[in-house]
Amino acid sequence: MLFTSIPFLILFIITFTLYYLPKVSKHQVSILVIASLIFYAYDQPWFTLLLLFSAGINIAASYYVVYGDPKKRKLVATTGVVLNVIGLAFFKYSPLISATFFNPEGSIGHFLLMIPLPIGISFFTFEGISLLIDVWRDKEANEKAKSFIPVSLAQHAQRTLFFISFFPHLIAGPILKAHDFYPQIMDKYFKEINWESAFKSLTVGYFLKMVVADNLKNFTFWISYPFFEAYSSMDLLVILFGYTMQIFSDFAGYSLIAIGLAKLFGYDFQTNFDFPYISTSFKEFWRRWHISLSTFLMQYLYIPLGGSRKGKFMTYFNLMLTMTLGGIWHGAGWGFALWGFVQGSLLAIERLANDNFKLKRRLPRFFDPFKIFIVVGMFTLSWPLFVLPKFEYTLGYFRAIAHNIFLQSNVKLNMYIFLYSIPVIVYHLLYLSKGTKFWDAFKKKEYIFYGILLFFLITNAGTSGSFIYFQF
Repeated sequence: MLFTSIPFLILFIITFTLYYLPKVSKHQVSILVIASLIFYAYDQPWFTLLLLFSAGINIAASYYVVYGDPKKRKLVATTGVVLNVIGLAFFKYSPLISATFFNPEGSIGHFLLMIPLPIGISFFTFEGISLLIDVWRDKEANEKAKSFIPVSLAQHAQRTLFFISFFPHLIAGPILKAHDFYPQIMDKYFKEINWESAFKSLTVGYFLKMVVADNLKNFTFWISYPFFEAYSSMDLLVILFGYTMQIFSDFAGYSLIAIGLAKLFGYDFQTNFDFPYISTSFKEFWRRWHISLSTFLMQYLYIPLGGSRKGKFMTYFNLMLTMTLGGIWHGAGWGFALWGFVQGSLLAIERLANDNFKLKRRLPRFFDPFKIFIVVGMFTLSWPLFVLPKFEYTLGYFRAIAHNIFLQSNVKLNMYIFLYSIPVIVYHLLYLSKGTKFWDAFKKKEYIFYGILLFFLITNAGTSGSFIYFQF
């Protein structure tokens, strides 16, 4: 169910009304659980059983870690994490396993290829893993894991199912962490809604998705094989630039919508995108892009691997391994793994340069635009690995850039891509203006800005399309 669809609007209105009705408000968590299951079942009803089964594993395992036999807590937590990973691998990576190790036309290979991908499985699996690791760490540190794991198994089951299935984040994040979300589960009141913050998040989110991303997708479509072969080198670079703007608008838009919806029900989600296209280093970029995934990988993979504690070589290795696995998380293809490896390599090279060529003072600020150009430019050039399903198509894309120099550019295509990219550029420039007189003047008249966004939402929304991260 899309946030931009009429069925979702109907579901939201009914849920919001019941949620704050005085006579039923004591059942707020149950109301949101039911609404979330309806939301998930709308497109893939049978996979609701998988969602419930996954939640059941994490409910039982996390409860046992806190209240079970101390001698078996580690075994139970480990088993729970392994079962989560196996479920994710079976449904998400069966096609990759088939293509790599089996004949796709054989019985086993064909079976693996036919396994469907449940929407949002990467997100709710990671949240289940975070729950198990959080309660295990709290228990091992003699902290009060019981503070968010109640004695009542029935209450724990309800709260955990809510944590995993809450519809704003269910199918495309942000990835929630148990220690952030559970303390927020309490009675909510209509008078406590932060209307201004929710309105701003929803307006910007829907604008980025419906006006920017949904229009840009009609022009970046030509990145696909074999269409890119007919375009000039300039066109192909502009298309990559457009996709950079599109995927930010699509996913940052989704995250802002999710944050705004959660606020209407009294819950706060972590910021998922913090203006990444102003980053002056690759490290900074990954602190600003898909923050919930980056912090998850940092806390639950990079640091357990040893982080930067085991020498320089292992630091570089851990960076590349973490980002490669992060790439594979995005999709069942070696192109995703290579995309992640490229990102990890850039981080490792940057870390190597900083370790060996430390400057005594920071470069003057007038170098920042050049550094931003390098960071965003390298990120942009990596998209063919992410988008194109076969590595030979990626090679073909870069070959076309090299060979199609003298083909005539499609001026209309380039113009539309730049036109719909302007809001993203302005969005980042506004952020950079914070603390200036311009920012102070903007804040006084920002209602005009939001009025303009609403106007374009009504008059210039593109044809509705699925969010890009639904496939992950």
